[in-house]
Amino acid sequence: IKSRLSELAIQVMELPQDQWAAKTGPLGTVAEIEISGKHAVNLEYANGVVRGPGNSPKTISFNNLVQEAYFNRIPLSDVGYFKYCKIHYDKTTGTGSPFFYYTQGVGATEVQIDRYTGELKVLRADLLMDLGRPINRGMDLGQCTGGFVQGMGWVTTEATYYEQGKLMSHSPSTYKIPNVQDTPRIFNVDLLSNDGNKHNIGGSKAVGEPPLLLAVSVWTAVKNALGYVMPKHELVNLKLPATHEEIFKQINL
Repeated sequence: IKSRLSELAIQVMELPQDQWAAKTGPLGTVAEIEISGKHAVNLEYANGVVRGPGNSPKTISFNNLVQEAYFNRIPLSDVGYFKYCKIHYDKTTGTGSPFFYYTQGVGATEVQIDRYTGELKVLRADLLMDLGRPINRGMDLGQCTGGFVQGMGWVTTEATYYEQGKLMSHSPSTYKIPNVQDTPRIFNVDLLSNDGNKHNIGGSKAVGEPPLLLAVSVWTAVKNALGYVMPKHELVNLKLPATHEEIFKQINL
């Protein structure tokens, strides 16, 4: 980008300002501007001003230069593609290292169910995640807690209902999302210390969706709790999500 801007700056600084694209309309300058982006041009960029090469007294403000680039249809963005090294996987043998961002985690949840109403309370949740070496530990912990609570909604309250093929539970006004009162009364989240991920930035790993999956422990805890009130010879056929209604139906089978 800088190379293209520098080439443009040299050409524009040779023109009177009344011939610049910004002065003559949005189709370019009076003179034809040709930019290859392949020539290294040493210009000084400082304090919002671009100075000509060598001892040239000519200058152009950076803002004007960007505007001229826009009107001359010179791209002000670029893309790049990075290919990780040491990534390989042999499908025939099931061996290799296909990805450096794989995370591991475990979650245990304790719930309480009212035998008469089916009301669910999440008493405690303990999460442990391997996120490599966090760049921002507080942010990663926030991702873990937020992802888990979102997952709680998926497995306990956010049921979908259809009527004649039309989705009725289409917004938070028609289904229940978790709120602060639904979060575990005791909520412990910790990160494993793992500095072995040498290939990623700062030894970090991705975090976002993985902690959400740990919320399935809420559903399995509900299923386990229902097992104590069901006859021993019967299996708990609990649907997902385990809504208040679903839990109440299981208790009153």
